[in-house]
Amino acid sequence: MPSLTDQVAIITGASSGIGEATAVELAEEGASVVLAARREERLETVADRIKSNGGDALVAPTDITDDGDIVSLVETVQDEFGRIDIIVNNAGFGLYGSVEETPLEDARYQLEVNLFGQARLTQLVIPGMRERGYGKIINISSSGGKVWAPLGAWYHASKHAVEGFSDCLRYELDPHGIDVVIIEPGAIDTEWGEIAVENLREYSADGPYAELAESYIEATQDVDFSSEPEAVANTITDAVRSNSPKNRYTVGIDAKLMIPLRRFGGDRLYDRIIDYQF
Repeated sequence: MPSLTDQVAIITGASSGIGEATAVELAEEGASVVLAARREERLETVADRIKSNGGDALVAPTDITDDGDIVSLVETVQDEFGRIDIIVNNAGFGLYGSVEETPLEDARYQLEVNLFGQARLTQLVIPGMRERGYGKIINISSSGGKVWAPLGAWYHASKHAVEGFSDCLRYELDPHGIDVVIIEPGAIDTEWGEIAVENLREYSADGPYAELAESYIEATQDVDFSSEPEAVANTITDAVRSNSPKNRYTVGIDAKLMIPLRRFGGDRLYDRIIDYQF
C-alpha cells in the first residue's frame, strides 16, 4: 500500500472524536494534516499532540456552514502546501426530536452541516485533484444513512443524502483518478450521542412524544457495544492508502448487523425490531 508521506489531508470536525483520531493516524502515516473545526483551542491541542510525535499539522478554524470560511480554508491550504490530496468530510452532528416539534430552521442547519458543508468543500477541491489526476474524498456517513431510529428524521435524512450524493460523485470523478469513499460508522464512543440526546430532550421531552423520547434515551444509554473512534480512523487510513478502495466501509458491530438486516429482512422485520428496542 502506498505511503502517505508528502500528501496533504484536510479533516473537518477534527477537534474531537473520529476527526481527531483520523488526523492523528494520517499524520503518523506521514501526511501533512489540516485540522478544520470551529473550536480553535481544541484544534491547537490536537495539533500539539501530532507535532509532539513528529507529525505535521496546520490549525484552520472553520465553520463548515460558512461559505467564506470554507473558501478561506482551501485557499490557506493551497498557499501553505500547494495542493490538496485528501479530504475527510467528517464534520457533523445528530439532530434528534420529532418532526412536528423540531423547527425547520434547525432542520435546515442539520443539512447545512451534514450535507451542504461537505458538498461545498468537495466542490472547491475537485479542480485541483482533477488536474493532477489524483485525489481521495472520504465522506463520513453513518449506519443511519441506511437504517433509521425513532425521532431522528432530520439526522437520517441528512445521512441518506450523503449516501446518494457520494455515489453520484464517485461515478463522476472515477474517470479523473479521484476516489470517493463512504464510511458508515455505527455507535462510536464520541460526543455525538450526548449532543443527540440533548437535542431530543430540548424538542420532545415534554410533549406528545415524551414517552417515545424517554424510551429512546434509556435504550441508547444502555448501549455497551460502541466502537472507539480509532476503529473508524483505521478504516479511513486503509481506504486512503488503498490503490483501489471499496465504495463504502461499515464500522462497528451494530452497523454490520443492522444494515444487512434491513436490506435482507425488509421494512416489516426492521420495524418489529425497532418496536422491541424502543
